Amino acid sequence: MSRAWLVLRSAVLWPVSVLHFCLIVPLVLLMAAFFGQRRVDPLLRFGARNIVRLAGARLVAHLPPGFDRTRTCFLASNHVNIFDPFVLYAAVPGIFRGLELESHFTIPVYGWLMKRFGNVPVPDARTPSGLKRTYRLAGEALDKGTCLMVFPEGSRTLTGRVGDFEDGVFRMAIQLGFPITPVSIVGSFPWQNKLTKLLRPATVHVHVHEPIDVRGLHRKDYGALRERVRAIIAAPVHAALDRSPPRPPSS
Repeated sequence: MSRAWLVLRSAVLWPVSVLHFCLIVPLVLLMAAFFGQRRVDPLLRFGARNIVRLAGARLVAHLPPGFDRTRTCFLASNHVNIFDPFVLYAAVPGIFRGLELESHFTIPVYGWLMKRFGNVPVPDARTPSGLKRTYRLAGEALDKGTCLMVFPEGSRTLTGRVGDFEDGVFRMAIQLGFPITPVSIVGSFPWQNKLTKLLRPATVHVHVHEPIDVRGLHRKDYGALRERVRAIIAAPVHAALDRSPPRPPSS
C-alpha cells in the first residue's frame, strides 16, 4: 500500500471515527440519565465497536473457556494506542470502567464521558491524599460489581513490545482482595501508534486470559505478581511481533 494512499485513507478515517465518537457520546449520556448506565451499556459497546471499525481495524476477541463475565476483577492490559479503551470495551464482555489519570477528565467530550460513567481518577501527582481517594473510589466501584481496567505500563508503547509495569494496580488488587485478569492487545501497533498519525489496515486480536487469584498474597508478593501478569500479557504480543516485525513508523 503506497504512502499516498495511506495518507488519504487516514485523512478520511480520522474525522469519520472522531465524528462518530462525538455523536455517540451525547446520545449515551442522555439515555443514561433516563435509563441508568447499565441499561445503555449495549449502546456504549456498539459505539466502541464502530469507532474501531471506522478507524479501519477488524477486531477479534479470544476468551478463555468458561469465561465468567459477571466476575468482579481488575483487568490489566498492554497499552498500544489511543484506541485501546474502545478496543477493550468492544472485545471484553462485562461492565468495567477505567483507572484514568485525573488530567484526562478535562479532555472535551472524552473526559465528560469518563467522569459521567464512573471512571476512577488517578492523581497525576501521586500524593497520599490523592491515592487514598483513588483506593476508596476503586473499592466502591468493585464492591458494586464493576470491574476496573488499567494499563500498568502507564504510557503507550513506542516499539510495540510490552514495557515495564508499575506497581499500583498490583498493590491495589492485593490490598482490596480482587483478582487480576490479564488482557493482551495483539496487532494494534501497525494499525496506529504514538509515532505516527497514519491508520493502517489491521486485524486486532484481544486475548483475555484466566484471572489470577490474589487471596493469600501480601506486600512482599507485589513484584512477583507484577512480573507474572506482565509475562502473560507479553507472550502473545511478542510472539506476533517476532513473526512479523512492525514497519518503521511514518509520520
